[in-house]
Amino acid sequence: MAYRIVWSSKAVEDVDAIATYIARDSPSYAAAVVQKIIDTTRYFVECPTAGSIVPEFSDPTIREKCAYTYRIIYRVQEEVVTIAAVIHTKRLLGLIS
Repeated sequence: MAYRIVWSSKAVEDVDAIATYIARDSPSYAAAVVQKIIDTTRYFVECPTAGSIVPEFSDPTIREKCAYTYRIIYRVQEEVVTIAAVIHTKRLLGLIS
């Protein structure tokens, strides 16, 4: 069964901020990081439970997968995977709605 991927506005803003920050030093590396994040989320179409359960929540529907030093936080509900946030591994994870 193929899952549908939906990006929250927060996750889109996160990726945009990541790209802007990295591009100040290296536009090509910024593009590579963004591409890796996008490629990682495409994997969720076929295998959404491949990511780890996020320890801060202990909820099996909230999972994460890393791309470089970024945590892609997502929720699996029925046939939809919602990308909730993309944060650096050194940042604290706030609440996801």
